[in-house]
Amino acid sequence: MNHIINTKNSPKPIGPYSQAIQIDNFIILSGQIPIDVVSNHIPENIAEQTYLVLKNIKSILVHSGFEVQNIIKTTVFTTNLKKIDIINEVYKKFFIDHKSKFPARSCIEVQALPKNVKIEIEAIASKK
Repeated sequence: MNHIINTKNSPKPIGPYSQAIQIDNFIILSGQIPIDVVSNHIPENIAEQTYLVLKNIKSILVHSGFEVQNIIKTTVFTTNLKKIDIINEVYKKFFIDHKSKFPARSCIEVQALPKNVKIEIEAIASKK
């Protein structure tokens, strides 16, 4: 059975989609962009944007009874793959700080993202 996930602790969807869908022990998160839920502010630099996206992903997971350690796959969309070293540093630290193994990942350069952000990340998580 599908369960739609929406939490006030992550940005509201900016289109006709849900923040996430839970199916049994899986949760599939829509792509998250770096909008601060308190201020509605989008940071300028890629490091801050990456951290905020991961923080928003964590908020959805926690709201649903999942943890960062449950993430099994991410897809990173960025408008500039030349910034991958910066993205990787923030990404690596996030998973290490949460004592998590690194999930499988794809990283794709795209021409543009919603609200002109520099990064969007979607995730799939699973509980045993």
